[in-house]
Amino acid sequence: MEFILTIIAFLYASTGIIATIGYLPTIKDLIRKIANANIHSYIIWTFCSCITFLYALLVISDLLFEIVTGLNFASCAIILILALRLKHKK
Repeated sequence: MEFILTIIAFLYASTGIIATIGYLPTIKDLIRKIANANIHSYIIWTFCSCITFLYALLVISDLLFEIVTGLNFASCAIILILALRLKHKK
């Protein structure tokens, strides 16, 4: 059973890394001034991921969960900030 839990923990950590990699093309486009992010969606996703990250930090206190949710929150926040900056520069 311990082996299965180790595999699940590894796979969970992998999802955080894979999801972060999935955000990179959007971040790259926004840096290149290509508006491809839906701001309304990222407002919702950033808010939800912030609450999840705070829950991980303050309630769960599990390092792996904190890292995965922190990566997701940071990625959403970066995209939201870049998208808003691009929108206001137009």
